[in-house]
Amino acid sequence: MSSKPADPRPPSVELVLARARERLGGQREAAAVLAVARQVVDAERLRLQADGADPREPESLADDVVDRLDSFAGPILPAPALINATGVIVHTNLGRAPWPAAASDAAGAIAGGYVLLELDRQTGRRGPRARIAEDHLVALTGAEDALVTNNNAAALALAVGLAGRSGVVVSRGELVEIGGGVRIPDIIRRAGAKLIEVGTTNRTRAVDFEAPLASERARAVLRVHPSNFTMSGFIESPDPTEVAELAHRYGSIVIDDLGSGALLDTTAYGLTHEPLPSERLATGSDVVTFSGDKLVGGPQAGLIVGRADLIARMRRDPLARAMRPDKVTMAGVALTLGLYRAGRATTDIPVWRMIAAPLDGLRARAEALRARLGAAADVIEVRSTVGGGSLPGETLPSVAVAIRARSADRVAAALRHAEPPVIGRIEDGRVILDLRTVDPAQDGDLSASVDRALAAVR
Repeated sequence: MSSKPADPRPPSVELVLARARERLGGQREAAAVLAVARQVVDAERLRLQADGADPREPESLADDVVDRLDSFAGPILPAPALINATGVIVHTNLGRAPWPAAASDAAGAIAGGYVLLELDRQTGRRGPRARIAEDHLVALTGAEDALVTNNNAAALALAVGLAGRSGVVVSRGELVEIGGGVRIPDIIRRAGAKLIEVGTTNRTRAVDFEAPLASERARAVLRVHPSNFTMSGFIESPDPTEVAELAHRYGSIVIDDLGSGALLDTTAYGLTHEPLPSERLATGSDVVTFSGDKLVGGPQAGLIVGRADLIARMRRDPLARAMRPDKVTMAGVALTLGLYRAGRATTDIPVWRMIAAPLDGLRARAEALRARLGAAADVIEVRSTVGGGSLPGETLPSVAVAIRARSADRVAAALRHAEPPVIGRIEDGRVILDLRTVDPAQDGDLSASVDRALAAVR
């Protein structure tokens, strides 16, 4: 009788572990090496059970252990050499606003060492958290004080918390849903306040707010700027000054959520007017919140400006600590806001540099790129969008290079896998590369990636 051959087995964990330790030279924590060695041996056991192949040598598995350990400390996301040629300036799927170079440099330097974040240099004792960003906000908006949180939803939650258990009056036309499925009614309820709806979806007037304010059922009015959608037709919105006067007459406050926010006049660049925080404060709003990573063009953050006493209350709120940004974000926000005060927003903040880019410059770059690519490329006029829930329906004239190929889908896929990756869009069977969202310094890399992608699909 012939005996059944034994199932192949991998080397023992102890043997693989010993070989891995030899390669690492004792430079890694023992528990981490042991955990990965067990995972590698388990994976080898499953492979042998699946196909009955010969076991790999301990040295080979030890190499897997070392490679896996090294991979854990590698970059989580691809390097920021990705080229955004979609024509969407604030692209949520691509990380929203690229930081200004000064902000990135400052954040990197601060992340690698200790900083005077909450230490008073003069006394050597704990002091107020770094105020540079807040001071910039005060100067840029005319507010009495300011506060920075980790995003605008956090800023709005803190602001709504000022109402306590009382009511917050909101127009039905402004009960919107923001990113990630978060809805304004949910934020109000989670803050512990009571939602009081007034007006209708399409028409609300200042007088609609009077009844809940006069009865003292409400202690706050919340105005929400619909920054990610538009309404047209038979619509009416209340005058912000009238609403503020009415609220103040009954001892209530006005909170204005601007969503995307803007610190420059968008009409100067051919876009519809986006309300400025300073304008809303001037019309009587007591607190204004907006994002730091959309039209402001910096890191993800929530920016709050307004009355000093209300900002002080929010700063003392226990939830404010849970919503506080870290030192790197604070540095990025401060440097971004500083560029506005320095008059360098349209040259140094990428979002505004793209918005302000002149058509003649875009056309010259497109012609140069077409000349390098040859017969497969055409120069065309297109429209770019701001994106990121900002200025919905608004577009900017732009210039793009259109790539002709048998399969636009295959070319777009090849571009996504190029080095550096290029993300464009497909229209009329062509791959469109909109140069408004491509940094001029990336034009050479863009040309090389297109060449490689076209060669890959031939």
